[in-house]
Amino acid sequence: MSKNPRRILYFGLGILAVALGVIGVFLPVLPTTPFLLLAAYFFERSSQRAHTWLMDHPQFGPPIRDWNQHRIIRPRVKWVSVILIWLMIGYPVLFKSGIHDGVRILMLFVALSVSVFLLTRKSA
Repeated sequence: MSKNPRRILYFGLGILAVALGVIGVFLPVLPTTPFLLLAAYFFERSSQRAHTWLMDHPQFGPPIRDWNQHRIIRPRVKWVSVILIWLMIGYPVLFKSGIHDGVRILMLFVALSVSVFLLTRKSA
């Protein structure tokens, strides 16, 4: 990797995105695939070696390639994502009395928007 400041920044952001994606594997609150797509974007602009590693990774590579090449999301990923979104959003919206109504509406809007986006993408 050269000493170009932009490449160094992109590489650091790629590492951060991979770290958040890995954390997202274990914490359903964090979405894994969007962070991995972001990491692929940053690595493509900073380090061919890191980009190749990510794209060839047995767990991380396939969903990135599916999206980049065909704009598809595997059905299992869609349904697990939608279910987890509604579980994570549903609990605070329904049971946390200290949340302002505007925040509840915003949370529901985001959950609905992301769900519609996921469910209307092509499947493998």
